[in-house]
Amino acid sequence: MPSDESSASPEDGPECDLHHRPLILERVEKDPPEAFKTVLTQRLKKHCSCTPQKAKSKLLGFVPILSWLPRYQCKNWILGDAMSGLIVGILLVPQSIAYSLLASQDPIYGLYTSFFASIIYAILGTSRHISVGIFGVLCLLVGQVVDRELALAGYPPESSSSSGSSSLNISGDLLAGLTNGSAGGGCDRSCYAITVGATVTFTAGVYQVLMGLLQVGFVSVYLSNSLLSGFATGASLTILTSQFKYLLGLKIPRPQGWFTLFKTWFSIFSHLGQTNLCDLITSLVCLAVLIPTKEINDRFKSKLKAPIPFELFVVIIATVASHFGHFNTEYGSGVAGDIPTGFLPPQLPLWSLIPNVAVDAFSIAIVGFAITVSLSEMFAKKHGYAVDANQEMYAIGFCNILPSFFRCFTTSAALTKTLVKESTGCQTQVSGLVSALVLLLVLLLIAPLFYSLQKCVLAVIIVVNLRGALRKFLDVPQMWRANRVDTFIWLVTMATSALVNTELGLLVGVLVSAFCVLARTQRVSVEQLGRADDRELYEGLTTYRGLRRQNAVPVFRYNAPIYYANQSLFKKSLYKSVGLDPLREKARRLKASKKKRPTVEVKGLQNDGKEVASVNLIREEPSPSEHVSSLVLDCSCVLFLDTAGVSALKEVQKDYAEVGVRVVLAQCNTSVLDSLERGEYFPENQQNEMFFFTIDDAVHFVQNLPVSNGNYEI
Repeated sequence: MPSDESSASPEDGPECDLHHRPLILERVEKDPPEAFKTVLTQRLKKHCSCTPQKAKSKLLGFVPILSWLPRYQCKNWILGDAMSGLIVGILLVPQSIAYSLLASQDPIYGLYTSFFASIIYAILGTSRHISVGIFGVLCLLVGQVVDRELALAGYPPESSSSSGSSSLNISGDLLAGLTNGSAGGGCDRSCYAITVGATVTFTAGVYQVLMGLLQVGFVSVYLSNSLLSGFATGASLTILTSQFKYLLGLKIPRPQGWFTLFKTWFSIFSHLGQTNLCDLITSLVCLAVLIPTKEINDRFKSKLKAPIPFELFVVIIATVASHFGHFNTEYGSGVAGDIPTGFLPPQLPLWSLIPNVAVDAFSIAIVGFAITVSLSEMFAKKHGYAVDANQEMYAIGFCNILPSFFRCFTTSAALTKTLVKESTGCQTQVSGLVSALVLLLVLLLIAPLFYSLQKCVLAVIIVVNLRGALRKFLDVPQMWRANRVDTFIWLVTMATSALVNTELGLLVGVLVSAFCVLARTQRVSVEQLGRADDRELYEGLTTYRGLRRQNAVPVFRYNAPIYYANQSLFKKSLYKSVGLDPLREKARRLKASKKKRPTVEVKGLQNDGKEVASVNLIREEPSPSEHVSSLVLDCSCVLFLDTAGVSALKEVQKDYAEVGVRVVLAQCNTSVLDSLERGEYFPENQQNEMFFFTIDDAVHFVQNLPVSNGNYEI
């Protein structure tokens, strides 16, 4: 093919015409769509029929442990699973007790939660490496709901109640509901708190299972990493703030509503004079021990076979010191209190409370599922196996539904414990069963020994574990250099979650992410393409050097789908790039036709020197359309068209045709072509003159057209 397109002309002879003949492909005719009744009948037969093979497949898919456990390589895997399960179980003991504070629950319920979640996920989960149990952000969300419902029910703040057992100011309707609902009569503050937490957990689990039944596991892709990271960091700031009252030994209620961060700090500064010196000293000592030792674990994790459980050591030493030092009775230090052994009998959720917590439970369900799926997919990709997002939805849903009957609160995967689990040799979900055995031992024998454990020690454990999330602030400059849009989403989500409201932060993050996606299509502008001298390659003139501009047949590209939100901007950008707005050109021509045309008076002389009559010569003003006779629109980057997009292209075609400019399309994908055909963009038998598979074909076609200075029919 000649490198100089401008040399192609009708005079070049039949060989040139044959060489530049446009490529024509014949579309494969698709079968007509089946009738709705037929499709419905086939799908009902497919999903409602039951065969032994299908029943077995469904059972194995719903209970994955039945598939992988018979193939378990005990000799190769048991050591790694036992080691990782033992270490994670030891770490879970102090963390389960500590994170109960965030959920406004007694310590025993944190141990219950981790125990049941470890077993159920091992049976139903598809990820071999993630550790499912208590997670700080979800504990915070549950705790906010619990405190709100306690206040609405008339229970006094925790600081006002003695030993956490007060049932003052409880309405008669509430007491009747608790009696009928299974919480039992005479429910005190602690009892009602876990009833609320279990009801929220049950409702969130139902949401997650329903989403699994509806096969909506794909929703996780809409929660980007920057959104989840910003949400977790913002929630971490709220968690950090909420623990300061325990570090200082202050007895102040948790504020409700928006701007809780500011309200909490205001309360802390207002009550600084009431700081408990015993709790403050204990907190400082524990921080001085845990921060450097956790850094040692992180720095030498590649050399250590397993992280050293410094948290457990601190808990044991602090409990012994508090017990023999009588910190609770002598100095008024808050302690964990009585932690019973064994299991309480199951109870139903409080059904009358579900409408009050339904909205909160939905946001909790989304956060728990999103974190679990993102972590499971990340580690599955790293180790070369696949996870099922919908099965993960079932697994995490039942990790909430079933334990809620045993007074547990919401769970999900947790990054820190998952990293520990992976780094200590975990091979399969058997590791979770080993962790559950460690927790069972604590629940049956050891739990009462933590009676004298100070709450400030638990708060220190929570604060120290927030280091990873808070370090994200150091990564902001690098994030900004890498991708400003993602950094903006992170900053907005983090700020809203921390400064305004935790649940609102998630919603704002989703909306901002969607807005940024739309904004990217709004900011796209039409660019003119140039051709490389010796290639049939067209790229942006502003992007690459050495490209030759097609003056006679300019080529333009739009790098976004054309739909209702940007169709107007597309037309404006195209008209600006072409340098010819057909609407203004039509208006200019109409105005010129109505005005008297400008004339120039020319006088001549006869041979005898006498003047002759003057002659008026009409002087035409040049039209911008004289410089453009046709243009090619490259649609290779137009992913789809909606009805408004098709209408926009039809308007462009019609408006330019009225000023004598032909518009042809090139490189449309099949989806765009189908939309154009359904929208009747191509007149009958004229598709081959309006659409081409390559830009070069389109350019050669319009170059060989006869020049027209007027309108042409389309």
